[in-house]
Amino acid sequence: MLAFYHCPWSRGSSIFWLLEELGIPYEMKIVDIRAPGGVPEDYRAIQPNKKVPAIVHDGTVVTERAAIVLYLTETFPEAGLAPKPGDPDRAQFLSWLVYADAVYDPAIAAKAHGWDYKPADFSFGSYEDMVRHLEKTLSSRPYIAGDRFTAADTQMGLGVHYAINVLGQLKDRPILADYLSRLSERPAFKRSFGKDYELAREAGMAG
Repeated sequence: MLAFYHCPWSRGSSIFWLLEELGIPYEMKIVDIRAPGGVPEDYRAIQPNKKVPAIVHDGTVVTERAAIVLYLTETFPEAGLAPKPGDPDRAQFLSWLVYADAVYDPAIAAKAHGWDYKPADFSFGSYEDMVRHLEKTLSSRPYIAGDRFTAADTQMGLGVHYAINVLGQLKDRPILADYLSRLSERPAFKRSFGKDYELAREAGMAG
């Protein structure tokens, strides 16, 4: 059995989308990371920082989105969402999985919060370099790791969606808008996005 620890409209939404793409059975367990009193302390047994997402599969705990993506795509390879070792796209797939968490996400957060910092002082570097790299990549191919959709697109695609539609970043950039348009037509994206909205509405997070 696979348990998925999630909070609607959070970083867990990218794993929610991936699970829908995989088409495997799972049990969602809601963790209210925004609760006034905080997340219950016993959740640290699953996620040491009391964040989402996390999964527990047959007793095995996996945290951090890149690790979860690798674990799930390797455990359920029949979905074909990850290039196999030896595939020319494998290096780009791995690189963008890590980039999503290590560079893209903190650079977007720093920009949205108006941080003034020296890029050389932080491992994720500058917002401008991140945007330049993202646009250059997506101007050369339709998906983040190559010519076909992979699980790396669930991570970068959800990140682009969140930046544009929630944070108001990355607007007026046709290359990114086209990328998001391609992804948003996928049935699994529509399912997970619709379910996430309903969960948010039930929790009083959406009108």
